[in-house]
Amino acid sequence: MNLAKQHLDLGLFSNKREEQLAFWQATVGLPYDHLGKLGGGMQQHRHHMNGSILKMNHARNPLPAMPPSGIVGLEIAREGLAAAQPLADPDGNKVRLVPKGHDGVTGIAILLAVNDPAQHDRFWTHAMQFERVGRGRYRCGDSLVVVAGQGKVERAGEWRGPGYRYMTVQVWDCVAEYESILARGGASGMMPKLLGDTVRYAFVVDPDGNHIEISQRASLTGSL
Repeated sequence: MNLAKQHLDLGLFSNKREEQLAFWQATVGLPYDHLGKLGGGMQQHRHHMNGSILKMNHARNPLPAMPPSGIVGLEIAREGLAAAQPLADPDGNKVRLVPKGHDGVTGIAILLAVNDPAQHDRFWTHAMQFERVGRGRYRCGDSLVVVAGQGKVERAGEWRGPGYRYMTVQVWDCVAEYESILARGGASGMMPKLLGDTVRYAFVVDPDGNHIEISQRASLTGSL
């Protein structure tokens, strides 16, 4: 995969704008980047985390009730930290600050619960072309996807729902990468779309239906 950025991003949805902003900025200490409008009463509040972006998507209207995604946690490396610090945001999403380099985490790690570890191993190493760096551990740039446990994960079928919902891979050519992932056995979550002159994006899904955004962002690639 031809990456335009060596860091994965992570998106969550919430109805608690002020509480979430206070948590991610004051408690976790993430610098605020900017606000993006998604339409349909949704705004994206972007925060920096070691080169990755935490996308706190605030929904004006109540989010639909649906099963949680398989994304069960986030680890963020922090310089000068002596021990891991477990936290939870106002909706209960788990986040842990860890000393830089702890368990190989130098940027962020996105933690998954999965139905079938073997299916995920094939997906992340073959369809997504991430590097396997340990059992159930897959590297994309300096970010990790970690199989943190096995358990029943229900398919929601929709990427706009409460809690952690999707990760983003920034690439040079959205259409080419999307089609290549499908050719290698991945499944589509949404065909490529163009959002003005800002971004071309598509979604694929992992074996449990978790969404992965394949994004070609003009600020990184220079053109769409």
